[in-house]
Amino acid sequence: MAGAFSLLVVVHGLSGPLLGWLVERFGARTVIATGGVALAASLFVGAHVTAVWQLYVAFGVLAALGVSAAGWVPSVVLIRTWFPTRVGTALGVASAGIGGGIFALVPFTQVLIDWLGWRWALRVLAIIMVAWIVPATLLLVRDTRSATSVGATAALDVGPASSRAYWTLRTVVRTWRFWATGAVFFAGSAATQMLLVHQVAYLVDHGVTALVGATVVGLVGIASIAGKAGWGALSDRIGREPTYTLAFACVAASVALLALAGAHPGGLLPYGYAALIGIGYAVTAPLTPAIASDLFGGPRFGRIFG
Repeated sequence: MAGAFSLLVVVHGLSGPLLGWLVERFGARTVIATGGVALAASLFVGAHVTAVWQLYVAFGVLAALGVSAAGWVPSVVLIRTWFPTRVGTALGVASAGIGGGIFALVPFTQVLIDWLGWRWALRVLAIIMVAWIVPATLLLVRDTRSATSVGATAALDVGPASSRAYWTLRTVVRTWRFWATGAVFFAGSAATQMLLVHQVAYLVDHGVTALVGATVVGLVGIASIAGKAGWGALSDRIGREPTYTLAFACVAASVALLALAGAHPGGLLPYGYAALIGIGYAVTAPLTPAIASDLFGGPRFGRIFG
C-alpha cells in the first residue's frame, strides 16, 4: 500500500502541468467530468485486484489521474475565472468544502466496508462518483476556455496579474519570483506536514492518551475548515502576504503548545495545539493558488499553476 500511495503522489504531482494545459484546451467542465469517470474506474478496478501490480495501476496511476483531473488544478482555474475580484474568499470557501467532504465520506466508507466488505464498498463508491461528479459537473460548470481571458481582464483592477497577463510557462520558470514563491510554499507545507504526521505519536510518547490523540486529529480537521474560509476572506481585505504571515505565526505558536503539552500531559494544551495548527496550516489551501494567481495570472495560468 505504501508503494502504491507513493506512486499516486508522484503521478498526481507530475500530471499538474498537463492538466493545466488540458483545462486551457478543453475547459474545466470536460476535464473535471473526465476525472470523475477515471476516479470511478479506479475504484471499480480496485475492487477486483488480485495482484500487487494491479493495485499500483488502479490506485497509483488511474486514481491519481482521476483525483488530479477532478481536483484542485481545474477547480482553481475555474474559481478564479468565476470570482476574479474575490479570489481569496472563493478559494477559501471551496477548499473548506474539502474538509467537510472528508468528514462525511470517511465514516460513510467505513460503514460500507462493515456492511458489504471492502470490494463491494469500492463498487458502491464508484457508482456514487459517476452519479455525482459527472452530472453535477455537466449541469453546473460553465466552459472556461473563453472565460480564462475574461478572468485575466477582470483582474486588471485588483492585483499584480494586470501587468503579467503575458506570462507563459516558459517565461515564468526563468524568473526568480517563481522559484522563490515555490520555495516558500514548499517550506511551509513541509513544516506543517511534519507536525501533522508526527503529532499523535509525539503526544502518546509523552503520556497523552490515545483517545486524546485521536481527538486532536479531529479538532485539527474541524479547525482547518474554519481556517481555510477565514484566511481566504481575510487575504482579500488585508493582502496575501500579511495573511500568510499571521497564519504561520499561529503555526509557530502551535509548536510551542505542542512542546508544553508533551512536558505537561493531562491538561487542555493538546486541544489548544490542535486549534492553532488546524487554523494556521489551513492557509496553504486558499492562499497558494491565490498568490500564484496574483503573480502569474493570465490565459496560461492553468499550466503554470499545474
